[in-house]
Amino acid sequence: MNSLPFRSASELVSLLGAKKISSEELLDLYVTRIDKYNAKVNAVIAMDVAGARKKARQADDAIAKGKKLGPLHGLPVTIKDSFDLAGLPATWGVPELRDHRPASNALAVQRYIDAGAITFGKTNVAAYLIGWATRNEIYGTTSNPWDLARSPGGSSGGAAAALAAGLTGLELGVDFGGGVRNVAHYCGIYGHKPTYGVTNWVGHVMPGIGEKPDLAVAGPLARSADDLELALSLIAGPVPDDAVAWRLELPPPRKQRLGDLKVAVMRDDANFDVDTEVQDRIQAVADFLAKKGAKVSDRARPAIDTAAAFRVFGGLLMAGLSKRQRDEKFWAGLAHLRARFMAAEGAGAGAPEKVFTYADWGELDSARNQLRRAWKAFFQEWDVLLCPAAPTVAVPHDPNHAWHERKVVVKGRKTSPADPTFWGAYFTVASLPSTVAPAGFSKGLPIGVQIVGPEYGDLQCIEVARLLEREFQGFVPPKGWT
Repeated sequence: MNSLPFRSASELVSLLGAKKISSEELLDLYVTRIDKYNAKVNAVIAMDVAGARKKARQADDAIAKGKKLGPLHGLPVTIKDSFDLAGLPATWGVPELRDHRPASNALAVQRYIDAGAITFGKTNVAAYLIGWATRNEIYGTTSNPWDLARSPGGSSGGAAAALAAGLTGLELGVDFGGGVRNVAHYCGIYGHKPTYGVTNWVGHVMPGIGEKPDLAVAGPLARSADDLELALSLIAGPVPDDAVAWRLELPPPRKQRLGDLKVAVMRDDANFDVDTEVQDRIQAVADFLAKKGAKVSDRARPAIDTAAAFRVFGGLLMAGLSKRQRDEKFWAGLAHLRARFMAAEGAGAGAPEKVFTYADWGELDSARNQLRRAWKAFFQEWDVLLCPAAPTVAVPHDPNHAWHERKVVVKGRKTSPADPTFWGAYFTVASLPSTVAPAGFSKGLPIGVQIVGPEYGDLQCIEVARLLEREFQGFVPPKGWT
């Protein structure tokens, strides 16, 4: 069993409720570890220890008095920088927002707090939440606890690094091109990207982007599948104005035994390569499931042109940013996206960039819905699809190049930093849920498996991750951090 700072949130809450440890003691443990280790990873970028200690003491008093406790009662947690947390920075890694201190909490954060969590700090992000290298001009670069010369991913790299290094109990991430999934894969933890629209966006809005960005979702990051389900239950559902009229009830898992599952496996794609070491771990999970009696196919696929689907994703992403399409400062760090998605199809080098109109968005939205229908038909036969969360293990730091200037090497070939996001985007564009769970290691670096399910099949994805955690592999702390 993992040592105390690496226990799952669910285990820690049980220990707190049983008075095996106090909330204040657990907070002090994490603060002490941050004092000792954070300089190495640069994951936690702001704290309010005094305020958190006061709340921890109140939590301990409530336990002592036998009061009814919330599901996260007394658990110290950090929160990704971009989510509003009253009194602490919410900069999005952008210098213009350096001094931004929200007066209230994002709704997802408030639901953690209402469940009893003790928020005590913020974690680092990629600037503008773009890219798989968590670096910005305000707080610098975050490193991966498994190898300090490598990235923890992005945009939730600080959150994932903090969890892997045992600096916090639970976290909250954001995903549109894989920002929850790639960090879970890079850092050997668990992450869940919910079905689009299941979680809300109140208190997580960057000026100039809009109140409800297309494609993006908030999703939990944790050290166990149980934690993912618990956290999702807290942050899912309508915003208060909509709760007057409707509620969310995700369907239970279709299957709860590995041997009953029907599993499709997609180790790579003709248009988007994946390193052999990553493919091998996906295959290892598939082989394990087959031995357990699951029906496994490496040929089952929906009838979808993957390159075309990626263009639909890119078009929707660019259309969603059209309010800032003429803002050159905003786009200065997004050259890889401009080059990949803003050139008219078939246009040669030097052609003018496409300006997205509402009519363009309408066509893209229609194409998206066609993809959703294709996946719906596919998942009538198959329970989940296994695939990579990213094409490589954690990428090395490159201090000489911004993310948009980099080339990501896959199978020895240099590719645009936009292309690796295919393994997140392909499912994002169809509004599908997916969970990333630990799947093994290669040369000492963690590799995750992405478990994709049908729309609103979030609990099936998490259930498969839970079964794999129990019978295949769970979270393993990186060496040197215990």
